[in-house]
Amino acid sequence: MSITLRTYTFLDSLQPQLATFMGKTSRGFLPVPGQASLWVEIAPGIAINRVTDAALKATKVQPAVQVVERAYGLLEIHHEDQGEVLAAGATILAQLELSEDGRLKPQVMTNQIIRAVEAYQTQIINRNSQGMMILPGDSLFILETQPAGYAVLAANEAEKAAHVHLVNVRPFGAFGRLYMAGPEAEIDAAAEAASAAVHSVTGVAPQAFVDR
Repeated sequence: MSITLRTYTFLDSLQPQLATFMGKTSRGFLPVPGQASLWVEIAPGIAINRVTDAALKATKVQPAVQVVERAYGLLEIHHEDQGEVLAAGATILAQLELSEDGRLKPQVMTNQIIRAVEAYQTQIINRNSQGMMILPGDSLFILETQPAGYAVLAANEAEKAAHVHLVNVRPFGAFGRLYMAGPEAEIDAAAEAASAAVHSVTGVAPQAFVDR
């Protein structure tokens, strides 16, 4: 079976809001802020099961997220010891017979800021989110990535850089989406950090973009 490594991203320290969001939305072993985290997304999705098996047998990491779709599979593992997480990552790459350099280079598909959001729109957003609430007058940052898994890298780095609220993050499927809210200046700083983090990831250009 030919495997495509769509996402491979290591987070050195889960930020408080992202870790808490994972705790609220995940069904696995929930992380706490400050732990190291690795996100791996592959295609086809069913192969994520043997990826999880290899990582857990070789190290002491714990999984918070496992999503098995037909097209894509996503795994998150974490531990307070960065070395355990990195060792699990090496095991995963060996299992797949791939290298980190073989991952897909992420693309930013959407990068927009809506300033001074109206009250009715905040109500719609809040009803469909699982994170912090956006309040009327806040600015809203929306980022969309391909592959989807890199949305968590953007979220973590944005939270490091600015005092913003994590409204929602969806790191699986065809595209990843991140919503963050806060004061205008803080949102500008968060958007810059998130975009820079995604653009800094090296890898192989997706064929869809090579052919354009």
